[in-house]
Amino acid sequence: MADTKLLAYLEEFITEDRKAKFLEILSRRTNHFTVAIEDVYQAHNTSAVIRSCEVFGVQQAHLVEKRFGKRLDANIAMGAQKWVDVYRYNDTQSCIDSLRAKGYKIIATTPHDDSCMLDEFDISQKSAFFFGTERLGLSQDVMQQADGFLKIPMEGFTESLNISVSAAIILQDITTRLRKSTIDWQLSPEEIVHHRIDWSKKSIRSIEDILSRYYS
Repeated sequence: MADTKLLAYLEEFITEDRKAKFLEILSRRTNHFTVAIEDVYQAHNTSAVIRSCEVFGVQQAHLVEKRFGKRLDANIAMGAQKWVDVYRYNDTQSCIDSLRAKGYKIIATTPHDDSCMLDEFDISQKSAFFFGTERLGLSQDVMQQADGFLKIPMEGFTESLNISVSAAIILQDITTRLRKSTIDWQLSPEEIVHHRIDWSKKSIRSIEDILSRYYS
């Protein structure tokens, strides 16, 4: 249960403009879609995908960091990691199981011929889009357990795009279509309060002292 009393207390320490901005942005955020990044080597790619999530209003991102460790660069993400919920996993199966438990379809992004074209993708299904390593793509764990496959239409000789570019194209397309639809895609009232509290904490200097006074 979201603590509305704590929210009211914290909002005493931020400006009215800041409060209004939080509400405006949260009104356009969604958990209907999410992104999972599997063992990406280049830190700038992971960080750029997090930026795309933030820019296009996708509230959650999931990082599998089994092979290369933590690959999120705060400088490249440009603060986006503050406003997106980032979940980390030590292996792919844990990530898949967690997303399935939350009701997500597992969608593998791949240029394979049997993949669904982006503009034909059914946005009504709650989906987690998996992106793989720069050279080898997604693991067999994802490919064998995927509920669907998705690719971006391409007209040239090259069969693939950089992971961060692919993520940006896909997220821009599906979130634009989602917001024009009648699908219930927005955050719940409780989720909005939760994020208002979280974002307020991240916006207040000396937050530990302020929280200590509140709980005492």
